[in-house]
Amino acid sequence: GVFAHLEMLEARAHEAAVKQEEMEQQEEKLARLKARVQELRLQRDELRAKVDLQQKGQLGKEGVMSDPAQPSARAVLEWKIKSVKAMLQVFYLTGISGKLTKRGVCFCISTAYEGTYLDSYHLDLLTKAEVQIHRHSVPIFIPLEQIAKKYLQTDIRRFLSVLSDHLNAYVGRRYQADQLQGLFSNRIEGTLQRNSLCNLLVFNYNVSSKSKTFPFNARLLYGDLCCSLPTEVTVSCTPDAPASLAETAAAHSDLFRRVALHKAFCSFSSAEESMD
Repeated sequence: GVFAHLEMLEARAHEAAVKQEEMEQQEEKLARLKARVQELRLQRDELRAKVDLQQKGQLGKEGVMSDPAQPSARAVLEWKIKSVKAMLQVFYLTGISGKLTKRGVCFCISTAYEGTYLDSYHLDLLTKAEVQIHRHSVPIFIPLEQIAKKYLQTDIRRFLSVLSDHLNAYVGRRYQADQLQGLFSNRIEGTLQRNSLCNLLVFNYNVSSKSKTFPFNARLLYGDLCCSLPTEVTVSCTPDAPASLAETAAAHSDLFRRVALHKAFCSFSSAEESMD
């Protein structure tokens, strides 16, 4: 009947939304792979430069080079400059740009979600005695101190990569919540509750069935702070709702785990509009 047709439309919308999400994930994966290729090329060039320096040093010891000290020092300096520039180029491909300063390096981490540019965060590092964070604009609820303690002194690339993952995931979660409130305020009952990190969302929304409207409650927990999709989802309906809506709640729960929040609601609305 009508409800079966609605379920069929919801299933189709769900499938389309999942495919779209998978395509976007593949594009993001391709971008990460390209950046990884650039990083590997940089490492290759660094190894070649080190071998070249060792060979030059050996030639000097054998007396082939008349003045090995100066060329070796110059070569080391050129190699360091080339390495820093190449590193900045690799970071640029992943949304991280930087410039050398008198006291170190200033990085800018640009964030985006689904191709939409969102915020930029700045990080000023001092590199004289040891690498130190001089100043930054990273939100206080991002675990910057823990990330720095783990990676900053030993692997600055890893430090920036992990920090970028945290920031992009955060703005992605926030973006989804903002889109839900902005585009589907007519379906949300009351206020969407969220914490500063946007890794816990709780809200009520309406679902129509057989000319009646029933309230659903959703709780989304994002256990992985480097991910913009929830790890735990609970969707429930009121006790007086038809038994068949329990299946709808389960379907919504599954969709919330796999698709961006506002896209999930787009699929719900499309299915209901098709019924009309």
